Amino acid sequence: MTSPTLPHFREDGPADAPPLILGPSLGTSLAVWQPQVAALARRFRVVRWDLPGHGGTPYGVLAGRTDGTARTRGTARTDGTVRTVADLAGLVLALADSLGIDRFAYAGISLGGAVGAWLAVHHPERIASLALVCSSARFGEPEGWHERAALVREQGIAAVAGTTPGRWFTPAFTDTPEARDLLAGLRTVAPEGYAACCEALAAYDLRGDLGRIGTPTLVVAGRDDPATPPAHARELADGIPAASLTELAGAAHLASAERPAQVLAALLGHLAAYAEDSGATDDRTRRAAGTAVRRAVLGDAHVDRASAGTTPFTAVFQDFITRYAWGEIWTRPGLSRHTRSCITITALVARGHQEELALHLRAALRNGLSAEDLQEVLLQSAVYCGVPAANSAFALADRVIAEHREGK
Repeated sequence: MTSPTLPHFREDGPADAPPLILGPSLGTSLAVWQPQVAALARRFRVVRWDLPGHGGTPYGVLAGRTDGTARTRGTARTDGTVRTVADLAGLVLALADSLGIDRFAYAGISLGGAVGAWLAVHHPERIASLALVCSSARFGEPEGWHERAALVREQGIAAVAGTTPGRWFTPAFTDTPEARDLLAGLRTVAPEGYAACCEALAAYDLRGDLGRIGTPTLVVAGRDDPATPPAHARELADGIPAASLTELAGAAHLASAERPAQVLAALLGHLAAYAEDSGATDDRTRRAAGTAVRRAVLGDAHVDRASAGTTPFTAVFQDFITRYAWGEIWTRPGLSRHTRSCITITALVARGHQEELALHLRAALRNGLSAEDLQEVLLQSAVYCGVPAANSAFALADRVIAEHREGK
């Protein structure tokens, strides 16, 4: 008897680093994680895999067993077909077993995230940390997925290629080289593999099991995602006991491509505890994680200016705040970045640090807070920090918001 063929995969990073498995979304290959791989591979053993019929994985990858069992603790089918998310989870477990990986962190986009959530429910002993990016506990009504599967089987991938950009990207991102590359990859997907994954999504409903996920979980949502809107992310975050939620402004369904730095920073922050539990946290990794989060929150331009202005005298302080403030505090999973921005703004109002306040007001707008959110934070600050301090803060915020709107 032969074991099932493994999905196509790629490894990056040190072989002895904590393992991190990354799952793709429907219609994409492992390339969807390319923007984050280099940074993640500096501290994790990163394993990316392709769905059946996608990238380098042939459809029928589950074929090979003749005794009615799966080689691993997964539930892969024996007839070479994909029918459920559990089938895909069986492939991930088979891949992990083949690489000698017992317990691992897992992050997945959309369908790839559903695979991770299913594993966290049914095989919690294997999942040390979980990240669900633009995913859901249920991806809409089954009929729509069955209709899409039938359409692709009848007319090929071209039948859905025309409408995919509107689901995957915001209009401003659709014509970028990154978007065009991902859409070109979609056109190479085997129709039967795509259709089978649609049917797996149709059958997927984990809403009643979210409370069984005890794994520390990060949920990431794109504010402009029409495929899995923020309400889906909030359902995941509300239902999973140990979950935190990050919402990204200016991102649709493939947030890892459209907001790569923000997704990376969220992942690094969430995975910091996993790395520490694995004995992989040191000053170098804190500095790298802190730099990524600092850039995501404050923007590349500010960090580049700060780096360029660093002198031998100030270098020790820049290193300190990067490792400590950004690499240890802002990366902690207990609070969302939205909440941390609100707390930081309130503290800066109280202390009257106008220059830092302007910096963090801009950061808050960049990272998803609205003008209305800032108005509420400053009103709250007026009660507890004093009216004169809030008066100055309102005037400063008014200028920052106007500059932000003009810059869009």
